Amino acid sequence: MFKPKKSAIMAALLAGVISMGTFGDVSAAPTNSAATTTMVNCSIKDLTNDTRVFKVDKSIQTKFVTFRNRYGIDVAGHLYLPKNFNPNNKYAAIVVSGAFGAVKEQHSGLYAQEFAKAGFVAVAFDPSFTGESGGNVRNVGSPDIFTEDFSAAIDFVGSLAYVDRERLGAMGICGLSGPAVTAAINDVRIKAVAVSAMYDMVDSIRNHYQGDYYTPAQRETVKKYLADMRWAEAERGTTLPGYHEVPVVNGEAVHADGKLFPEKLPANADSVTTEFFNYYCKRAFHPRSINSNAIWSSTTPYGFFNFPFDVHIEELSPRPIMLITGDKVHSKYHSDNLYAQAKSPKEIVVVKGATHTDLYDQIDKIPFDRLNKFFKDNLK
Repeated sequence: MFKPKKSAIMAALLAGVISMGTFGDVSAAPTNSAATTTMVNCSIKDLTNDTRVFKVDKSIQTKFVTFRNRYGIDVAGHLYLPKNFNPNNKYAAIVVSGAFGAVKEQHSGLYAQEFAKAGFVAVAFDPSFTGESGGNVRNVGSPDIFTEDFSAAIDFVGSLAYVDRERLGAMGICGLSGPAVTAAINDVRIKAVAVSAMYDMVDSIRNHYQGDYYTPAQRETVKKYLADMRWAEAERGTTLPGYHEVPVVNGEAVHADGKLFPEKLPANADSVTTEFFNYYCKRAFHPRSINSNAIWSSTTPYGFFNFPFDVHIEELSPRPIMLITGDKVHSKYHSDNLYAQAKSPKEIVVVKGATHTDLYDQIDKIPFDRLNKFFKDNLK
């Protein structure tokens, strides 16, 4: 068997590394001493043009950051530094994202700010293809790449000089819960993971609510629709808009060509649609949020039809998981199902009187005391 010389292997590896731009990259040059990092292909800058839609705590330093995932996509986020931040200390850190179609200026930023108030370094980020994150195509959902984004966020935060790499956690909200947990299962650098208002987007997109929406025939109708949309996108050379959960009415798939939500909610809208509309289109509207002002690409369901989340949840143990839901949360069954499948240590918190979007931004209902204790106990 031919065995290449070690020098040839090293030369080939070095050539590959240089071609990827990981040597001599100055994009990560810090803007101040508090931003010192050893990671390349990242940046830390002052946060300007602040468009966060929640109540901002001015005592928490916040920076605009970018970091590159292993697919070469630059992910954008906000770095929250603890109250009374001291760059000479070593802090535990938590990376946060969600919901599906939300941006960091919405509830993931609120969660990150609360973590910083409790003494953690925190990063809220936009998944690839959404918000201010990169990707040549826009508004595309990917279970694989969204999972990778959590690990890329861990790369970034764990490279900060004031963060302890042995004390890293992840938090997923709503539709980014699946990627957060899936990342944690295989990325052992994540020592603890929590989710809030969980949606398993694979189950939701492929099976719809509690698995009772699509009959086998309806699912085949959706597959035919997706095939037609792939032909259309291939012929035009660009993505086209469409629902991420494709309705089937009278045996035909329903296509959308505008925004996810109408300008005005119909009088007969169901309670779940009303709840999401009131959050994304009213109290937390943000122009970069897909749910507020746009719609997903028509072929987004493909990835979620093909790749499940959490299939090896038993491998997370002995690292802990916390699930937060409410007794009025329509998506509660996602949390219940995952809790039943997970091994100890595990904990589920059911907030009395809380709806799904209450767990986005209602400070009096989100159990931050329990969340902070969970991460403090497990990121010692």
